[in-house]
Amino acid sequence: MHALRTTSTALAALALSACSLASIGSDAQASTAENTAVVTNIPRGEQPAKCPSEGAALQVLGSGGPIAEADRAGTSYLLWIDGEARLLIDAGPGSILRFAQAGGKVATLDAILLTHLHGDHAGGLAGILNTGGFEGPGLPLLVYGPDGAERFPGTSEFLDRLLSKDGGAFAYLGGYDDGSENKRELLVTDIVADQGVGAPAGLDVSNDYSVIAYPVNHAAAPALGFAVEVGEASFVITGDQSAQSERFASELTGSKPTILFAHHVINGQAGQPRGLHRTPEEIGELAGAVEPARVVLTHNMKRSLDDLENGLAAIAKSYSGPVSVAEDLDCYAL
Repeated sequence: MHALRTTSTALAALALSACSLASIGSDAQASTAENTAVVTNIPRGEQPAKCPSEGAALQVLGSGGPIAEADRAGTSYLLWIDGEARLLIDAGPGSILRFAQAGGKVATLDAILLTHLHGDHAGGLAGILNTGGFEGPGLPLLVYGPDGAERFPGTSEFLDRLLSKDGGAFAYLGGYDDGSENKRELLVTDIVADQGVGAPAGLDVSNDYSVIAYPVNHAAAPALGFAVEVGEASFVITGDQSAQSERFASELTGSKPTILFAHHVINGQAGQPRGLHRTPEEIGELAGAVEPARVVLTHNMKRSLDDLENGLAAIAKSYSGPVSVAEDLDCYAL
């Protein structure tokens, strides 16, 4: 079987440099979609009519969680630079629709980053690659994601199982294996995601921006968070992580990113799966240490939005800056 090509996992450890603060705009109030939450006032970041054609912006393609709720797609983000989609982070179910609505093209992507291989973060990847197959060949497309563990293949094995010409689930897309059949070749790197072994890894993606991957704790699932710096601005995506992600917090303490995108999956009430995710209070503690100019809550679930007032109060114990709740296709200029 012709396996997908895998690049070296020996990536240099880097430290995130301090970035200048940039205001994204004042908060606006908006009503929730029916069945999304019982609260009537959700803090929202001021939104442009569309992502700006100049400069950098991060668009939240999918703001939802692992359960099909209301009209939120699975988690996905798209980095725009001067009107071109350059970096796709996660591809949850429904992200292909949001990718199309946003005007994204696989042909312009430098790389795809995967925080982890749960279905709500990687389940839409085959669809996005499928549409990319109609855009023609080009330079190799980089893919970075976690290495494997019990019941979790590494990213290279995951894509091999998905796309290999020799027995892959979608073998007809096997041109991504080697750049044949009018498709871009995928160059896949597995990043060590064990906090005890792995270190922050600088990814060789583009000269226009820098990316650092950080191992985080998401129970049994190997998982990563990402920090991206574009000029004097930056953003951090927590990915799915518990408060046991001590190294992530310590490495980013005082880094002052423009925006911290925090995954907002559980509330602070009893019975929540705390070994998988940060509570709102723990999100606030992380934000208080990292000191972003703004926090954006995404990967939202109804159970969190139903208790949003208490969640915001819990975040405010440690973080006094603005907090917004993302919806699909929200765009944040950097």
